[in-house]
Amino acid sequence: MQEKLEALKERFGEIAQQIVQPEVVSDSKRYSKLSKEYRDLEKIVAHYDAYSKLLKDIAGAKDLLSNEKDEDLRDMAKEELNELQPRQEILEKELKEMLIPKDPNDSRNVILEIRGGTGGDEAAIFAGDLFRMYQRYSEKNGLRMSVMDFTEGSTGGYKEIVVKMEGEDVYGKLKFESGVHRVQRVPVTESQGRVHTSAATVAVLPEAEEVDVEINMNDVRVDTFNSSGAGGQSVNTTYSAVRLTHIPSGLVVSCQDERSQLKNKDKALNVLRSRLYEMELRKQNDAISSQRKSMVGSGDRSDKIRTYNYPQSRVTDHRIGYTVYNLPAVMEGDINDFIEQLRIAENASRMQEGEAV
Repeated sequence: MQEKLEALKERFGEIAQQIVQPEVVSDSKRYSKLSKEYRDLEKIVAHYDAYSKLLKDIAGAKDLLSNEKDEDLRDMAKEELNELQPRQEILEKELKEMLIPKDPNDSRNVILEIRGGTGGDEAAIFAGDLFRMYQRYSEKNGLRMSVMDFTEGSTGGYKEIVVKMEGEDVYGKLKFESGVHRVQRVPVTESQGRVHTSAATVAVLPEAEEVDVEINMNDVRVDTFNSSGAGGQSVNTTYSAVRLTHIPSGLVVSCQDERSQLKNKDKALNVLRSRLYEMELRKQNDAISSQRKSMVGSGDRSDKIRTYNYPQSRVTDHRIGYTVYNLPAVMEGDINDFIEQLRIAENASRMQEGEAV
């Protein structure tokens, strides 16, 4: 671990010199890439410096304890060691976690897709509740969310809604949300008060850039139609909404949130690109999972990952067996506990399998 940390500190110093060079500053892509690497390494180096200082302090206290004859000074050294040694274990654990190779997609923005699944009208209502949950989460964590496309349910909620989420490490925070979310409650459409089980699927796609996926527009059919707002109200009378059909894959993407047809087409292309990118990622993950089964699952949208039980105010993540009894707070966007527990479980799994240093 020490050698790895020294190498990273040396690399940090190199980047610090490079990013002030005029030729780097004038190259926006290179500057952006180096700046991101600098920010990532800065946290590790700061931790490593604190760890190195701690080791020196511990060595000094041990030396004093071994060679000092004055009892008062020896007692002071013992007290210092009692304080420093537990801190050493904490810092070592944190550094090991920091050295786990990061998912290169963690820093990307996200295309979030929520669809009502089994359960008819109640599933669409629940999909709307999940959308609101992520909306509140975004507001509380300083993320930006914009709706790109939606199809409303007949009694409320959404049959499908697609949004873009932007901010620091959005994919890294939300990637474990992909899968089937199940709800157990008495639907508003239920006349006899019986608890029903319904479901909605969530897909979290890392936003792809043009360099990641090249789309041949000869393979894409472009259709236009009128945008519609809440309750079917027409947003405008022009054919500004765009539907793209990618013929080779069969993927269909729509976007209607902008009044400009060109802007909607660009946004739809962005979603299409992200879906194609995710398909390639899934192939890679399938190949990896044959060798390594992650503790938190594959992130496949067919996996049942979480249950929201309204009668008991209980939310359970089935992948890690984590349960909380504060469902109203969770539905208001307080999902950081789940995100943190899933991150810890994934890191522990990877460290056990020898992927960490």
